[in-house]
Amino acid sequence: MTALARPLPSVRDVLGLAELTAGAPELVTGEVGLDRGVRWAHVVAGSDAPALLDGGELVLTTGAGWPDPAAAPTAALSALVTALVDADPAAIVFELGSRFTEAPAPLVAACGERGIPLIVLHRVVRFVQITQRVHQRVLAAQNEALEARAEVHAMLTELGLNRSPVDYVVDRIAATLGAPVVLEDAGHRVVAWSGSDAAVLDHWASAQAGAAAGPPLPAAATRVPVEAQGNRWGWLTALDGPAHPAGRETVLELGAFALALARLADAEGETWLDLGSKRLFDAALSGRFSGERELAAQLAAGGLPIDGRALLGATLAGFGDFGAHESLEAAILSTALRRAVAPDGRVLLAPAPAGVAGPRTLLALLSFPPQDPRASAALAPAAHPLAERLAHELAMMLPETTPAGWHAHLSIGVGASRPRALIASLERVAVAGAVPVGAARVRPGGGAAGRVTVQLAEARPLAYLVRGLAGVPELEEFAAVALGPLVEHDAAAGAGHPGDLVRVLAAYLAHPANRSLAAQRARLSRSVFYQRIALIEELLGVDLSDGETIAALTVALLARDRA
Repeated sequence: MTALARPLPSVRDVLGLAELTAGAPELVTGEVGLDRGVRWAHVVAGSDAPALLDGGELVLTTGAGWPDPAAAPTAALSALVTALVDADPAAIVFELGSRFTEAPAPLVAACGERGIPLIVLHRVVRFVQITQRVHQRVLAAQNEALEARAEVHAMLTELGLNRSPVDYVVDRIAATLGAPVVLEDAGHRVVAWSGSDAAVLDHWASAQAGAAAGPPLPAAATRVPVEAQGNRWGWLTALDGPAHPAGRETVLELGAFALALARLADAEGETWLDLGSKRLFDAALSGRFSGERELAAQLAAGGLPIDGRALLGATLAGFGDFGAHESLEAAILSTALRRAVAPDGRVLLAPAPAGVAGPRTLLALLSFPPQDPRASAALAPAAHPLAERLAHELAMMLPETTPAGWHAHLSIGVGASRPRALIASLERVAVAGAVPVGAARVRPGGGAAGRVTVQLAEARPLAYLVRGLAGVPELEEFAAVALGPLVEHDAAAGAGHPGDLVRVLAAYLAHPANRSLAAQRARLSRSVFYQRIALIEELLGVDLSDGETIAALTVALLARDRA
């Protein structure tokens, strides 16, 4: 850890001391250095005085013991002055008297060159009083810094004992410093950040977009590593803000230490991995961004490049008995999908919040290079390329005890090239959920690869449109009225009530131009199937060869499935 940073009194502060103003001070040169910190005060005399300085002192002198400019060669005085300014004092206070009636020219020139304030006193003062007052100020500042450091340390220790969330710790560090703070991982992906202005993420967004280390951080930014036991997990950065009594770097280092301890307890780094994604999904789905540029910056800083990429929203869920705890299922699904998009693709994953999608569902935002087949909107003959990769990864990861009936369902939204369209793509598949694919798990717009079923929004636009409108009262009423006679008939018992009319209608609507295939899907003989169709037409009072009727009943069935 670096030495304690102290809010030292400045040269400007010292010039305001009554003990110094009594000497009628005049600033001869070095106005640019008035904000230099004064770490001590030292009275010097003689040609050996510069060797006693460490730098940063307020030097008080009358020139006693210096070469007489009238008798000695100018070179001797110039050498002394050079040694004095080389010691880098905060400022030099030169009291005029009988020996020097004005500041020596070499001293004025040297101080002007180095930007060191040179103050000339026209009246005699007591140097001891000035040094006492300066030392009081310095010691008070040191004590304030120590107290501030202890307060910050106690606060962060308490957060650690409370196992406070990482994002809350970052917010507290930011509040302490009064400046935006960003926590990034070793790959420069933003894990957590404070503040409401996403412009602070521009540096990290550029880095994730491939601009090497991104644009340089502002000069006023302070950055420290987050590391422990030889492992460096990331960086903690504070952007421009006010000074802190304990020192900005000290506060950040204490914060980084607290974060490192929490990271040690999370050997897999899952907390860091999930935190950034959850915050991004929350901001994106709740509309907490002022515009597309801000949303793009947040996504890019979180590890999802946007510019010039093919973007997809998707959901991934497990169906059936997994044979183990849901947390293991979620971990395997997320890891398999990350591997399936690697190495050129990027993915952000988070569990679906309640009410956004079904249980055991992961939300995914995907980014691929242009023309990557995994970002294709078309279904391959067997399965989608991304589903094939996912099935391959799952086959290597699933426990041997996983029941045969379990499978993963990947639902892929429409392709996008801009952030808003990407979020809309995710929202539609999340709200729609998994459109049933039947016993064979293969239907138009869907396919299967190993233990993975896949559906594409672009292949079944009507299904996703209707299911995205689920919950609209008018749509629910329309479905209930349109299918009501069939539902009532199926619910009745006795002769002439087979109880399968809704299922038969679904098979017919899936293949309206091929009744033989529809009969096969309904698992009925052609003659029985035709009887059922005739009964359906009679009960509903419709002609099932009419295109508008087919469309209306398809919408009604889709709405009923989702209800």
